[in-house]
Amino acid sequence: MQKRPRSAEIRNRKGMPFATVTAYDVSFCEAIEAAGIDVVLVGDSLGNVILGYDSTVHVTLDDMARHGAAVARAAVRSHVIIDMPFMSYEVSDEEAIRNAGVLVRAGASSVKLEGAAHARRIAAIVAAGIPVVAHIGVVPQTAALHEGFRKQRNRAELLADARVVTEAGAFAVVLEMIEGEVAGEITRDIAIPTIGIGSGPQCDAQILVLNDLLGLTRNPPPFARPYADLRGAATDALRRYADEVRSGRFEREPVVLLPTAEPPRRG
Repeated sequence: MQKRPRSAEIRNRKGMPFATVTAYDVSFCEAIEAAGIDVVLVGDSLGNVILGYDSTVHVTLDDMARHGAAVARAAVRSHVIIDMPFMSYEVSDEEAIRNAGVLVRAGASSVKLEGAAHARRIAAIVAAGIPVVAHIGVVPQTAALHEGFRKQRNRAELLADARVVTEAGAFAVVLEMIEGEVAGEITRDIAIPTIGIGSGPQCDAQILVLNDLLGLTRNPPPFARPYADLRGAATDALRRYADEVRSGRFEREPVVLLPTAEPPRRG
């Protein structure tokens, strides 16, 4: 059986394109693994796409641990990165290490935190033996308090940020909404893999929010091209079910199921 890739193996994928995606529950994590994707992020984007918040700042450490544990239980072959939510690492090195430990106990293979300004926290968590993914460019936890969700183009600042988080010990870095040529220069400049989201094709890897990728999001960001229309498919299935119940045809007609690799598991 294929083992979960460790952080050192992912770091060694520098220059070798690979796909990553967010996951928040057991069912979709199983689908992700079946598709051959072996790096998943339990993102604090769950606040927007699962919990209905208007911002990720409302997401708690308990939220991340609960959803992270669900994904980790389903992830047989995947490296599971869990986001450290807003105010779980900013206060002190000690608190950052303690909270990262909570996520490791929940099942994290590594943790992710936002902003080069927190390079000291990255170094402290890494020194405690916990692998860290960094995140620069647009940092959603505080973006609304500053410039908003705007494409980042400050080459010198972004290169400096990438170097700082690399030196702090991150084994990979997410580049969010960075101008494509700058993202490419960062990718060539640092020794760790870059994982792009809205930052063009020159990054080592790419990540998309699961709900955007599957067409479940009502208003996805412009860079998130959906690969399916599950929102439409789900609405159609629910409408057909409701129509059968109302018309008295429910369970009187044979139900045709799509073939699956294995029988569904129930309770």
